[in-house]
Amino acid sequence: MSDSISPIAIVDELKQSYLDYAMSVIVSRALPDVRDGFKPVHRRVMYAMHVLSNDYNKPYKKSARVVGDVIGKYHPHGDIAVYDAIVRMAQDFSLRYPMVDGQGNFGSIDDDPPAAMRYTEVRMTKLTHQMLADLDKDTVDWEDNYDGSERMPSVLPARIPNLLVNGATGIAVGMATNMAPHNLTEVINACLAYAENPQISAEELMSHISGPDFPTGGVIYGRAGILDAYRTGKGRLHVRGRYIIEPMSDTGVNRDRERIVFTEVPYQTNKAKLIERIAELVRDKKIEGITEIRDESDKDGMRIAIDLRRGETAEVIVNNLFLQTPLESSFSINMVALDNGQPKLLTLRQLIAAFVRHRQEVVTRRTIFELNKARVRGHLLEGLTVALANIDEIIATIKASANRGLARENLLNNTWGSGSVVAMLTAAGSQSVRPDFIEGEDPKAPFGLIDNQESYRLSLEQVNAILDMQLHRLTGLEQDKLTEEYQDLLREIAHLESILGDFDKLMTIISNEMIEIRENFGDERRTDIIDSRMDFNREDLIPEQTVVMTVSRTGYAKTQPIDDYVAQKRGGKGKSATAMKEDDVIDHLVVTSTHATVLCFTDTGRVFSLRGFEVPIASRGSRGRPLVNLIGLNADETVTTILPIPQNTADVSGHFVFFATANGTVKRVELEQFANIRSNGLIAVGLEDDDKLVSARITNGSQEVMLFASSGKAIRFDENDARVMGRTAKGVRGMRLAADEFIKSLVVIEDDVREILIACENGFGKRTFVEEFNTQNRGGGGVIAIKTSARNGALVRATKVEPEDDIILISDKGTLVRTPVEQVASSGRNTQGVTLIRLSKDEKLVAMACVENEEGDDELVEAMKEDGTFGVEGQEQIDIDAETGNSATTDVNDVIDIANDYTLDDETSNDVADENTDDDE
Repeated sequence: MSDSISPIAIVDELKQSYLDYAMSVIVSRALPDVRDGFKPVHRRVMYAMHVLSNDYNKPYKKSARVVGDVIGKYHPHGDIAVYDAIVRMAQDFSLRYPMVDGQGNFGSIDDDPPAAMRYTEVRMTKLTHQMLADLDKDTVDWEDNYDGSERMPSVLPARIPNLLVNGATGIAVGMATNMAPHNLTEVINACLAYAENPQISAEELMSHISGPDFPTGGVIYGRAGILDAYRTGKGRLHVRGRYIIEPMSDTGVNRDRERIVFTEVPYQTNKAKLIERIAELVRDKKIEGITEIRDESDKDGMRIAIDLRRGETAEVIVNNLFLQTPLESSFSINMVALDNGQPKLLTLRQLIAAFVRHRQEVVTRRTIFELNKARVRGHLLEGLTVALANIDEIIATIKASANRGLARENLLNNTWGSGSVVAMLTAAGSQSVRPDFIEGEDPKAPFGLIDNQESYRLSLEQVNAILDMQLHRLTGLEQDKLTEEYQDLLREIAHLESILGDFDKLMTIISNEMIEIRENFGDERRTDIIDSRMDFNREDLIPEQTVVMTVSRTGYAKTQPIDDYVAQKRGGKGKSATAMKEDDVIDHLVVTSTHATVLCFTDTGRVFSLRGFEVPIASRGSRGRPLVNLIGLNADETVTTILPIPQNTADVSGHFVFFATANGTVKRVELEQFANIRSNGLIAVGLEDDDKLVSARITNGSQEVMLFASSGKAIRFDENDARVMGRTAKGVRGMRLAADEFIKSLVVIEDDVREILIACENGFGKRTFVEEFNTQNRGGGGVIAIKTSARNGALVRATKVEPEDDIILISDKGTLVRTPVEQVASSGRNTQGVTLIRLSKDEKLVAMACVENEEGDDELVEAMKEDGTFGVEGQEQIDIDAETGNSATTDVNDVIDIANDYTLDDETSNDVADENTDDDE
């Protein structure tokens, strides 16, 4: 007893046992074969249906019947695993080309479970027969089943490159596979190209296979992952659902509303859970603008309808859906398969090469099988011909025999006249119609012609054929038929031998069969491919809209939709635009777009870049967000000017930024020098220690500029009087100022500008024609623009206007009013003006902006007209008077910089001009 027991280390036993288990899982369960693309369970299901004659053109059979045959004969595993494999092969959303034709409930894309196997019925599809074609012609190797009672194929003949066409998914021990489905037409074309040129490169194969083709359609974004997968065997794809945007209704309550309809989703996406995810995001307000979600899918196809709120931008919501839901999913390709029984990571070229080699072997073995079959038939025809030539003697021998066995023996022992066999063999020439092996043949007494071809010895197969021959075959007509059939066999044998002897002819047959498959089963692609994929920018997720950007003196910034402001009559009381901290005021007001880029110039001469959507949208009662959290300001640094820059880089060339400082210095710099701004800013202008930057404007190189001082004086001169300088230069004198004077506004004059609107700190102002300001040389003292009397106070703001425009006024208490320009009276330079806004006793006007009010303007937006800057093509104008219903539009790039720098000398700037002064300096 002790002799039969040998000690073994438990570590070695565990290692070997686990290795055996791992290899069993890898080879026998989890990974597909590179030749037919099937795992063992799928292959055994196909073979069981073949044995049952469960063909596409015959009645369905119960799924339970097929499952029973599979687990009883070939696959010793659970019935659920086998049924799940059958179900997946019947789902048109799982396989690009289903292999099973199912009748009944086989699940859905919503992850609904299939009906029990006793309720559903199955049969093979027409395409499946191509996987089993020539199985009975010794084209593949066979193996025993689990108990040795049955034989089953180790691989299918597979006329279709199924592994590429339908893909595969499997998790083994220490490895996994995940292969994407492809379009049959494209894969066949690639196989044909490889058959024609086995040295073809992977790049040339990719010209035939554009990429995966998923059964659920969708859109693949980017080819980089496809190229990686085809070249290396691994890659990652990004797949998005396909959608359309349609109007909800032309009339009624749904007028001007849009609906997003998704007709396709990424591969392996659960539609029901997808809709639940969208609803959850809407409920949690992570995606806004959606009013209703419906699943309108039916037998005609998928349809997920998403109704939007009026005024919402559909593309922005779609981008958010892609970012936050499985409507954009990644598909990782890992092309691992069994090649000669070993798991390998294969490239596209290797996959196609393996399939073509498999077809070469199958067709070669089929040809050999058919050749042997033809030779056996030729050998029988020789025996029947001998029988007909010696019919009387053979009949007599049979009659004289007591039974079939004796008759067979007597026929074998006798020799017979060769008759016309000699002529038949002569016609065959060097072509052999003799089988390679004849049962019972003695080398000393061979079968066939003997005695100088005068006699013929019959073989056992020939004798059995003679004994089985029917009497009607004894007629003379049958003799002719035998001769004709023999001649046909000779031609068939010659053809088969030529195939075996000519590799090009073999490849031609393989190619013709693939072409036949392509013509009968090929179809169009379902999945589109976009060449490049770009990650979402923040602006892709934010709707573009016109907003008013405000920045307070203490550095709080926010944006508000332009339709929050309603036009009022001149002198209106206004309404609160923003909540203010005590002693805080509004310094800057910008009318811009959420997608625009603005340049923020600081009093120290630095410049920062900021996107419109980076400033949070807030209500009128909110202070906003500290600007220091958006750009890298120093502790004692404030923003003095905010300018948008063109989104079209072509508009940047040939334009300049014109600077004006508090001490009257001006400078001109090319706009291109501000195209790329670091996060910590750039130096825009060099300043003296006691000077600060007041304003900056964009010019086109041929405009005139005006400087307005706190004393109410102004100077007008050509911008070319200030030469172009570098960023760090300090500039030249633009206006000569008294000791208590400071520059408050910089205005750029355009050809169509007719009037200047000037506002003072006590809420008074006026319109004055530009022609009243004569052009001077740079560096002069200027002329009176408005009287800065005790009633008016110091000059706060000057801007160019048109009579059809509106102005927005805002006080240091946060009160804002919008007034049509035409309600402001026009007057000469040396006047005090009229009331623009009624202010309380301790309230001062600190900001003024001009917005355009022209309905239906489809031309280029004349951006920043009051500031001397230029427009950007393609920007949208929107309604700004939602409450009153008046149609009004505004320039989305209209930027108003309030150059009211209270940090200079507020006390001395209140009353610096004598209201009775009539002389122009």
